[in-house]
Amino acid sequence: MLRLTLVLLALLGGLSAAEPAGWRFEELRRFPAPEARQGVASDGEFLYVITNRTIGKYRAATGERVARWEGAAGGPIIHLNAGIVREGKLYCAHSNYPTVPMESSVEIFDTATLKPAGSHKFGRTDGSLTWIDRRNGQWIACFVHYGGRGGVPGRGPEWTRLVAFDDKWQPTGGSWTLPADLVAKIGERGYSVSGGAFGPDGLLYATGHDNPELYVLNVPAAHPVLRWTATIPVPIEGQAFGWDPRAKGVIYFIKRPGEVIVGKITPPK
Repeated sequence: MLRLTLVLLALLGGLSAAEPAGWRFEELRRFPAPEARQGVASDGEFLYVITNRTIGKYRAATGERVARWEGAAGGPIIHLNAGIVREGKLYCAHSNYPTVPMESSVEIFDTATLKPAGSHKFGRTDGSLTWIDRRNGQWIACFVHYGGRGGVPGRGPEWTRLVAFDDKWQPTGGSWTLPADLVAKIGERGYSVSGGAFGPDGLLYATGHDNPELYVLNVPAAHPVLRWTATIPVPIEGQAFGWDPRAKGVIYFIKRPGEVIVGKITPPK
């Protein structure tokens, strides 16, 4: 019955066979970074390597750490996830994972000093915020559900959703869910999407919690389910990642514990 359901969903445009189909990942280099446990963001010159309540700032070209910020134990910063750099600010997805009820926020840091520069509190949320990005003048935020630790009864990874917000963090009405076969793959151990970012080609790229893969998805204009179109093997264990805004195709991953991997994604010809 499940197999028949997946086939029907694929015919309706919600799923894809998700084969590599000519995609290529090339590792360029790697370097140690003790903060590399949750994610990494880039502004082209520097990398911002993220763990639960610590951020390390590194030179992208050399791997030299030039600054570090650490939140106080027992303080308001509990579980930083992915980050994105925009106009001199590092915007980090943050949640109270694994505590329930779930609460999420966007924590903002000045990239020059790494000092906190603001916060948007969502309060109690339907899902735990794991990553944010920009698309078509809007914020896209991913709120995930878990099948085990940090989850709520009756809502597993299949309840994960992407939500569009304006610049004042008001919902604009856009919302998408993950395709069922991708949920089945990354949710085997009760986890969901840990990282996500729109690439230079406008496609959405995503990672699971510990899968050594990068998933390529389309955001349909008139369909609420993302379309999974390809899977790219990468030498990581899931978690959040970031694109280089200055070098097309260059991407930064983390490999736990404590390593940043620099690579390049080449699409099919």
